[in-house]
Amino acid sequence: MTETNIVRGALCSILAAFLFALMGAGVKYSSQFVSSETVVFLRNAFGLLFLLPWLHNAGLNTLKTQRFGAHLIRTATGLTAMYCFFYAIAHLRLGEAVLFNFSSPLFIAVIAMLWLREPTSKYVIGAIVVGFIGVLLILKPGISPLSVASFAGIAAGIFVAIAMVSIRNLSSTEPTVRIVFYFSFLSTIISSIPMIWSWEMPSLKVWGVMLGAGFIATKAQLLMTYAYRLAPAAKIGAFAYMNVIFAASFGWLFWSETFDSVSIIGAFLICVSGLMTTIKKKAEVS
Repeated sequence: MTETNIVRGALCSILAAFLFALMGAGVKYSSQFVSSETVVFLRNAFGLLFLLPWLHNAGLNTLKTQRFGAHLIRTATGLTAMYCFFYAIAHLRLGEAVLFNFSSPLFIAVIAMLWLREPTSKYVIGAIVVGFIGVLLILKPGISPLSVASFAGIAAGIFVAIAMVSIRNLSSTEPTVRIVFYFSFLSTIISSIPMIWSWEMPSLKVWGVMLGAGFIATKAQLLMTYAYRLAPAAKIGAFAYMNVIFAASFGWLFWSETFDSVSIIGAFLICVSGLMTTIKKKAEVS
């Protein structure tokens, strides 16, 4: 592995983090005018739209699978995470919602231990404890009232973790592109159902923002995948957490959102914990 690849991987990771945060800002903007159900459907539909050129080039044979049930489980958990995450984005500070979503590595270690019977070291357990302390510092139970949006943000992190473990389970037989396509396709179909009774006609501006969000999210996912192809997570994993910094910056710039000092400490602990668990897992694999 060359230094050039590490630098390129880091730059791709930073750009992906910026695009993910920009997508979150687009979701927050759109949520001011239409329901969360509408936003989720548009995000999935436009994301699927940008995958169609790949499907055309790869051919329908690429979609053949013996594990449709496992794809359904991955879709159910990932889509639930998206509903919770988008609800949190609409009702919390953007940086806070993204931060709760990034608490998923804390839950991944626990879920992988219970579901896949993966061993968990004392190091990882310590990192999980640090992360949960960070969550408590942001929630401030007993001092600040706990909102539905806060619970939705934490639920998003939990369901993201379940989805990630299900992807790990699927990846033993399924290529990445097939997993991504089935998630996009099934999520679009399923999210169209609640949209029937909650549909609100978006303005042209919202249509444009959500079209951009779908494109940006697809591009960010490809960039992140490419980044980890160039360099291991131990080298560039920290840059993914710049998503939180970018999101907080967008929240401050567009909605005048700020964090108190206790929440900043909590955010720092969650990021440190996430990095500890992620890098440790990657080191164990390699």
